[in-house]
Amino acid sequence: MAACAPSASRVHNPIVEPEEAKVRTVKHEQRRRTWGLPVAVLAVTLTGCSAGLVTRPTPDASGVAPKGSATSTKGSVAGAEGGQAGAASKLPGLPTAEKARTALDGLKVAAQGSISGYSRAKFPQWSSQGDSCDTRELVLQRDGTDVQRDDECRPVSGKWLSVYDNKTFTATADLGIDHTVPLANAWRSGADTWTQDEREAFANDLTHPQLLTASTATTRSKGDRSPDEWQPPLQSYWCAYARSWTIVKATYKLTVTQDEKAMLTKMLDTCTP
Repeated sequence: MAACAPSASRVHNPIVEPEEAKVRTVKHEQRRRTWGLPVAVLAVTLTGCSAGLVTRPTPDASGVAPKGSATSTKGSVAGAEGGQAGAASKLPGLPTAEKARTALDGLKVAAQGSISGYSRAKFPQWSSQGDSCDTRELVLQRDGTDVQRDDECRPVSGKWLSVYDNKTFTATADLGIDHTVPLANAWRSGADTWTQDEREAFANDLTHPQLLTASTATTRSKGDRSPDEWQPPLQSYWCAYARSWTIVKATYKLTVTQDEKAMLTKMLDTCTP
């Protein structure tokens, strides 16, 4: 389904979230550093991988792999929706549609702020989570099926469903870890006033539905766009996407535009009772 066009009064300057080609180098640099964040620590065990979970201190809610191929999930519409429901159930902190509607009503509506001063370096990503694992690896572990890791926590085999386009992958090189609310969008809706530590916590949030595995094709297509400008190609995922986006914005007290709120309302209307 085609994405809705932005309003005429709004000039969009997309910032495509770059891929993670250098993630291994970044990872090893991070393991030599001590972040010193004022964090809350949550013991998370994922197939023997314990994680000290980085969370933002103030909110009130809170690998190289063998070559693989992508396949579309076959079957009836009901079967496809069942697969999406299963994938969505892995997302932490996903609210019900009713709670998401309530949260959406409480969001401040404001024009999108300036991108001036933004850089991804202001949102440090893939922080070390302990036991040789970083944030990216924990998300791949959580979202995959039959995931096997090496001694550095890198997934070396497994199967992943890309919830945005309902395609299945067996190679992590074909996948990206998407920020539900893109970093640049967060910057323009309030994160520009945060500390570096708070932005790092946002970029590595494993407590809320802010990080998920998706195909590189869809993460590149999405870039930094909001729901009024981009929606998941698979319409059966709109409900979960809107619930995720809304609760992340509510948790971090980020603003929404009027067009963004209208599209989120439309997407929440696709949720079944």
